[in-house]
Amino acid sequence: MDTTAKRIAENLADIRQRIARAAARSGRTAADIRLVAGTKYVGPDLIRLLVEAGCVDLGESRPQALWDKAAALADLNVTWHLVGHLQRNKVRRTLPLVSLIHSVDSPRLAEAIDAEAAALSRRVDVLLEINVSGEAAKHGALPDEAAALLAVAAAQPRLNVRGLMTMARLEGDAAAARADFARLRQLRDELAGRCPPNVQLTELSMGMSGDFAEAIEEGATIVRIGSALFEGIA
Repeated sequence: MDTTAKRIAENLADIRQRIARAAARSGRTAADIRLVAGTKYVGPDLIRLLVEAGCVDLGESRPQALWDKAAALADLNVTWHLVGHLQRNKVRRTLPLVSLIHSVDSPRLAEAIDAEAAALSRRVDVLLEINVSGEAAKHGALPDEAAALLAVAAAQPRLNVRGLMTMARLEGDAAAARADFARLRQLRDELAGRCPPNVQLTELSMGMSGDFAEAIEEGATIVRIGSALFEGIA
């Protein structure tokens, strides 16, 4: 094993251990947490080494980059997630490649995904992106818009609404991140009490390289980790 491959394997093992410890603190096990590797800043060669190390859930933030990387790694048995902003004009090319869209942030996007899903004769798993911190620089529906967004998304016959996604505030410490994650969990619990019978909000996608332990402790079922997996690699 070359040096780069070895370092990626070690980083992945370390992240999995930290996930397991955080899961234990929240009364769960590592099997309850899905690790999605963020691929925004790395190319296909490094992603291939990560997959060979055993991480097969890949999350890309930019649709065009996802198209390119999925093509370059088409020989691998991986699962792609779209974790960043999705414009309606990019839905058609993105939909056939992804297993889960984390970033449905408007009724119009929900409707556009449903229309393309109908054309493909498939159903699509989605998460609703909520901007819990209310920061103008971030995408996502505001918390007080979440119920209306859920109502529209749940009414789309081809969408499976699985849960919610958020990012912690851009400026703040671990305590601030924890508060954001707790707010998303609380919002999920509020919505779950009155959502349609065809929707079960079981997934919470929250937590990244710097704050995934806090996210897991507050109920995350999916963590999106990028830079920590590639630490120490030039």
